[in-house]
Amino acid sequence: MGEDLWRSVDDYFTGLLLGPDPVLDAALEANAVAGLPAIDVSPAQGKLLHLLARSVGARRILEVGTLGGYSTIWLARALPADGQMITCEREPRHAEVAAANIARAGLNGVVDIRVGPALDTLPALEGPFDLAFIDADKASNAEYFAHALRMSRPGSLIVVDNVVRGGRIVDADNHDPDVVGTRRFAEVLGREDRVEATAIQTVGAKGHDGFALAVVR
Repeated sequence: MGEDLWRSVDDYFTGLLLGPDPVLDAALEANAVAGLPAIDVSPAQGKLLHLLARSVGARRILEVGTLGGYSTIWLARALPADGQMITCEREPRHAEVAAANIARAGLNGVVDIRVGPALDTLPALEGPFDLAFIDADKASNAEYFAHALRMSRPGSLIVVDNVVRGGRIVDADNHDPDVVGTRRFAEVLGREDRVEATAIQTVGAKGHDGFALAVVR
């Protein structure tokens, strides 16, 4: 019982429910060739994001943390033809790789990449966004959430990834900035009366982690 089993279960359902996708496979390959960290969401998680976006009828999506654009493609594919997605990426090299992947996916007219620290680019954005996906540096999660909430509407969905940190979130003696930032976000979320929220643990190809979901009242 462990990560090998979790990965096998992910592979089982991915094979049954997702099927081959040359565009997404090419994006992951391009990310690896460019030396980007292999921290993209899993295929099953990408499909979940896609289904969540479709379930809320998203027409505008905000993403914080583009990396190589893998999750961006999953989300943007859920948008209607006249939809818009804005994704924020701090690293110019990552944004360059993402732009090529997004172009290969035929989504240039849908996705707008904003390059620079998200805490610099987010204040200039205006909502409302129907869905926000936050998957960037964890130390700033509380601030990213505040911006997403500012640009939301009643019924908007905010998803924050990597909130369990392999269980380290409950270790009060762990002072890793990612853990401390995630815990600070969780405390902010717990006090925020403008949303209904929960957090779900996950295991799978990406190990033991989880995500928070918040629906704006």
